[in-house]
Amino acid sequence: MLQRNEIANEFENCSKLKKIVIPSSINSIGPFAFKCCSFLEQIIIPSSLTSIGKGAFRNCSSLKKIFIPSTVTSIDDYTFNYCSKLKKIWMPDSLTSIGKFSFEGCSSLVEIKIPSFVAFIGEFAFRQCTSLKQISIPSSVNVIEKGAFYGCKNLQQVSNFSTITLFADYLFSSCNLLKKITISDSVTSIGNFSFEKCFNIKEIIIPQSVTLIGDNAFNECTSLSQISIPSSVTSIGKCAFKNCQSLKEISIPSSVKTIGNYSFYQCIHHWYKYQF
Repeated sequence: MLQRNEIANEFENCSKLKKIVIPSSINSIGPFAFKCCSFLEQIIIPSSLTSIGKGAFRNCSSLKKIFIPSTVTSIDDYTFNYCSKLKKIWMPDSLTSIGKFSFEGCSSLVEIKIPSFVAFIGEFAFRQCTSLKQISIPSSVNVIEKGAFYGCKNLQQVSNFSTITLFADYLFSSCNLLKKITISDSVTSIGNFSFEKCFNIKEIIIPQSVTLIGDNAFNECTSLSQISIPSSVTSIGKCAFKNCQSLKEISIPSSVKTIGNYSFYQCIHHWYKYQF
């Protein structure tokens, strides 16, 4: 029996461990505590737990579900990284941040509910969650770092996004089934590669708050047929609309001072309207 209040890395690489019950005397799971416990299917966490360290369950490829108690306030970097069979996770309302790469490669995760007090989602947090179909972003979230949903190829619906000011680089890159997303009027910049290879997006409305469209922002959005660039935009990055082969019309306002190389390359059906 464990005799102290923290689990360090005593169980790392215990490849035959299938189940563990953590006693109530434990209030902390240390970094990489259960890393590469590849046969671990079930873990019971007590309500006494207050912290889970970086990479604690990384590569626990047999873990199917986990309940995080309300005493935990953050999910650290790499915590559930490549838990490829994880289908269900219960995250408490006490949660305020989700660290970088925390759910990367959780390829069995179909749906996730982000608690209403989360303010921060780290870079590549849900990268390659290839079964994820929908996600709701609460209004408490004000920072989503680059690539958070990169490669979520079955993601079809994203709700809210009302308080984000920056669509970070690679944010929805390679979300092949994403059909529509609303960019709120709090957004000022659309980052590089933000929507690259979103093959099913047909229409996108850019609000008047946006001043910058980054490099490759909509590259290979092959179904995009309509887009309106507002008069607030001053810069369109290189390859921004490259290979948007369904784009038929685009109006570029006089506010735009710079247009990068190959911005509309291979937009074979389009015509431009410049406003001077």
